[in-house]
Amino acid sequence: MSTNHKIFADPDGEPVDHKIYQGMICSLLYLTTSIPDIMFATSICARYQVAPMLSHLTAVKQIFKYIKGTKAMGLWYPVEDNFKLQAFTDADHVRCRLDRKSTFGGCHFVGGRLVSWSSKKQNCVALSSAEA
Repeated sequence: MSTNHKIFADPDGEPVDHKIYQGMICSLLYLTTSIPDIMFATSICARYQVAPMLSHLTAVKQIFKYIKGTKAMGLWYPVEDNFKLQAFTDADHVRCRLDRKSTFGGCHFVGGRLVSWSSKKQNCVALSSAEA
């Protein structure tokens, strides 16, 4: 998805069938196990499963177009005896324009291979920031 493309609640947009939209999101969430680079865009689109609009459906279709163009890419986990653990985290401060909540995430590597990742929107509004 383009970095310039922003997804918002879009209360004035044209509504779409939420069951079809939820099915598409479910399929994308399943694919994130082998294609982790779609996780952030998928999780943002998943926020609007209750009342999806045409703009949200367009964003989901863009993710599917990306997957179609990158079929040969994905995760590969060969057997090795290197079990070095590495972890990385990051957060943005008050990035969401709607509710001013921050999103944070991280990933874990064992032997240089990605084994887990997460991205979560915080429950409360941050009034200050601390960066490492």
